[in-house]
Amino acid sequence: MNKQEKIKILADLVAIRSVNNNEEAVAQYLTTLLGKHSIETELVQYAPHRANLVAEIGTGKPVTVFSGHEDVVDAGGDWDTDPFDLTEQDGKLYGRGACDMKSGVAAMIIAMIELKEAATPINGTIKLLITVGEEVGEYGAEQLTQQGFMENADVLVIGEPTGYRICYAHKGSLDVQIKAKGKIAHSSIPTLGNNAVQNLLDLLTLINNKIQKVDVSDPAIGDFLFNFTVIKGGNQVNSIPGTASVELNARTIDEFNNTDVLKIIKTAIEKLEQQDSKYQFELNILMDLPPVDGDKKNKLVQSGQKIGKQVTNQVIPTFGGTYTTDAAKFLVGKQPTFPFMIFGPGNSSLHSSNEYISTKMYLNFIEIYKKLMLNNQNFA
Repeated sequence: MNKQEKIKILADLVAIRSVNNNEEAVAQYLTTLLGKHSIETELVQYAPHRANLVAEIGTGKPVTVFSGHEDVVDAGGDWDTDPFDLTEQDGKLYGRGACDMKSGVAAMIIAMIELKEAATPINGTIKLLITVGEEVGEYGAEQLTQQGFMENADVLVIGEPTGYRICYAHKGSLDVQIKAKGKIAHSSIPTLGNNAVQNLLDLLTLINNKIQKVDVSDPAIGDFLFNFTVIKGGNQVNSIPGTASVELNARTIDEFNNTDVLKIIKTAIEKLEQQDSKYQFELNILMDLPPVDGDKKNKLVQSGQKIGKQVTNQVIPTFGGTYTTDAAKFLVGKQPTFPFMIFGPGNSSLHSSNEYISTKMYLNFIEIYKKLMLNNQNFA
């Protein structure tokens, strides 16, 4: 493909408004595109209008999985261009998803197509897993893993927007909602009610006192983090509230993981409910993604650094991520030594207004992925 054809594919993907939903249109577009080049695909339906995409070239071992996601976040904020009309200005391509992460998906697809069209011999299998729902729970990665699409995998490359750096480990993420149930009454006679807000505050105090004593850090991905982020309760100032709720997020590490956080929360709930019948709580786990370990010295990362430097003439450093990715679901059940890395076109404009990708970086990653696909026998 020439440069404009490659940009046109990214433009077509950006034009599909796969905002936290409607990903099937992306999967259908990619199915048609790959089909034109005799690459068979499979759509794995997650829900109405939502489908993952699976494609392969080559045969046998090793099986190297390349993965990206179809969904993007809302295009709110002040844009200088139409967020769903890819616009090239001063060597940059602007649009929602241009960075996170339709450029990564397009680069993987084009790399696979160009190898297929050139009839380039491939050692083993290159498998593409393109997912739904990464931005809001990693639903597609979870589904594909549960259905066995990672069972024969030997290597995993996630194309999230790292730029010319390789991420080899990242934090987990735990989202929890707690509801408190009380009884409504007039504020002048509070004894006739049961103040759900006050009960919730009592619980949060217990949880917070325990959490504040946690002082742990991981050398690769940093400190354990915990925040209460949403709190609701009551609807009138002169009424005792009958309901209240809180939502919280923990960014977890191996030294203090999701199970450790839940233990603190559950222990606090049990303590209060046993102490007094006025305390009635409901615990809901909204998202539970474990931290992902990795080794910056594994063969895959080293190959990524070598190939990245060959293509860009830049040194490719490594880092541990504070975010989470589909790797948290894809690597469930895998050994800690399983080769994986996160390496894809990107920059700090992801999720922001005027999101963009450098045209040169986008094109460079097509070449990086092609070389990785051709050297996959050296990773496992």
